[in-house]
Amino acid sequence: MAKMIHSMIRVLDETRSVSFYTQAFGLEIADRLDFETFTLVYLSNAECEFELELTVNKGREEAYNLGDGYGHLAVSVADLDAEHKRLTDLGLNPNKIVEFNRDGALVARFFFITDPDGYKIEVLQRHGRFK
Repeated sequence: MAKMIHSMIRVLDETRSVSFYTQAFGLEIADRLDFETFTLVYLSNAECEFELELTVNKGREEAYNLGDGYGHLAVSVADLDAEHKRLTDLGLNPNKIVEFNRDGALVARFFFITDPDGYKIEVLQRHGRFK
C-alpha cells in the first residue's frame, strides 16, 4: 500500500520560507540537497514523518503563479486558540478562526495562514477526522 511521504512547493527565498515554517509550525530542516540549478529542502518535525519539500530554483526572481488548481496544505494542532494567538504575536497574520458545522454538529474549527510565497495553510483543531 502506498504511503504519503511529502508534498513539494516552489519558493523564491529559502531563508525566508524556512524561517516561516520553523516559526509557524516547528518544522526544521531534515535534509538539504543542493544541485547546480536548484536546491531541495526537506522540512519535518517530531510530530509526523510527512515532510514538506521546498524547491528553490536558482536564479528565479519572479513570484510563482499559483494558478487556480492549488488548494492548501493542512496541519492539526491541540489548541487552536493558543496557536492563533502565538502566530498573531509573531506577526504572521493568521485569518480569523472559523467554525464549520453540519446538521448542528461541529465538523471543524480552523483558520488559514499564508506563507511568504502565497501558499495557504489550513490550521485545524484536532477533532473528529482531523487528528
